[in-house]
Amino acid sequence: MYDPNLLQKLPELGAKAPEAWRSFVAFNEAAFAEGALSRKQKELIALAVALTTQCPYCLEVHRKAAVEAGASEAEIAETVFVAAAVRAGGAVAHGPHLLPR
Repeated sequence: MYDPNLLQKLPELGAKAPEAWRSFVAFNEAAFAEGALSRKQKELIALAVALTTQCPYCLEVHRKAAVEAGASEAEIAETVFVAAAVRAGGAVAHGPHLLPR
């Protein structure tokens, strides 16, 4: 089901809803622009989110972007474990909901 080549069809999809597409592209560019956080930090955050949402497209796009922004393999590895800890923490934090009230 996941075909990385399908990402090349995003402009075609955007052409069918041009206003929404332009708005999304502008928002995405603004969100990833250098600011209080560096581009590398933002890409590592994006990787962590992609790991928790388990989106293979996002994983590949943001892995490449993180590397291009200067992220090391060690930084990417730590990002993996931060994402894993947050995801596991969510399960643990919701655990008390299962206890008798």
